[in-house]
Amino acid sequence: MKNYRQAGSVLTLTPSIAVASGVGYLFGAALFGIATSDVPANTPGEFKTDGVFDLGKTAGVAVSVGDRVFWDATNKVVNKTSASQECIGVAVESAAGAADVVAVKLGASLPAAT
Repeated sequence: MKNYRQAGSVLTLTPSIAVASGVGYLFGAALFGIATSDVPANTPGEFKTDGVFDLGKTAGVAVSVGDRVFWDATNKVVNKTSASQECIGVAVESAAGAADVVAVKLGASLPAAT
């Protein structure tokens, strides 16, 4: 194919802030990736855009398998609040409110009902 560019599992992207290795970043309103290494602000770096990752979550929020999770860019964690946040995937394991992380499959979600 003449129009094939790449698999897309890892993309070279430029975040506006520094992103530590293993931390997520939301590009625009719909492209979320996990930094594969430390990426300085305004510098191209590699971001994994698919797969399952243990991501930090908001304290006190219980998450069930199949729950949509939303990115809190301020605190760099996921939660279940859709207001002013973007869905980045779904939980693939349950996590109690006291848990620090939840396993998330990136990009695996349906639009929230309106």
